Amino acid sequence: MAQFLQVHPDNPQPRLLKQAVALLERGGVVAVPTDSSYALVCHLDDKSAVEHMRRIRQVDDKHHLTLMCRDLSELANYARVDNRQYRLLKAATPGAYTFILEATKEVPRRVSHPQRKTIGLRVPLNQTLLDLLELHGAPLLATTLIPPGETDPMNDAEEIRDRFEHELAAVIDAGACPLEPTTVVDLTPMDGGGEPVLIRLGRGPLSALGL
Repeated sequence: MAQFLQVHPDNPQPRLLKQAVALLERGGVVAVPTDSSYALVCHLDDKSAVEHMRRIRQVDDKHHLTLMCRDLSELANYARVDNRQYRLLKAATPGAYTFILEATKEVPRRVSHPQRKTIGLRVPLNQTLLDLLELHGAPLLATTLIPPGETDPMNDAEEIRDRFEHELAAVIDAGACPLEPTTVVDLTPMDGGGEPVLIRLGRGPLSALGL
């Protein structure tokens, strides 16, 4: 049965977020609000939690998972970023964007794309999620909460609890959040002098990327 943690959207209570961190450290999958709908998150290094998160979404290992990072310096520990890529990242973060980049050795191979060795990376703009990441002290592995067989993400905490209460360790309710996924941009073509490739147009405006 999922715990339901109701927090203040601007000043989330640390004691409640610490409960969520403890559940994550015990292998739980938690539903969290972001600046672009809800997401599922789990511990990066917990193989069974990662597999459970994929089962909830019903996606395979070729579906890009995303590392939620606190800032660009943390992101750079988990992805290979050149100067051009960094300038684009700096212009668009924090915000509702997911960037596909080449993973470093800090990323377990089982969570990166099996052929491309890439990973999604994101610096969110949501106080509850940023405070959770700070208390956790490291990035969390994430995927947009889109129910199996559907195309739209979820953004209502009570509906998420009702639908996934036996699958999740907790649902963090910080009030309403947007109902739109992130804009996803593949930055790996820039490694060879190419241009970024738009994978999915979502909440993040292309103008911030110069696209």
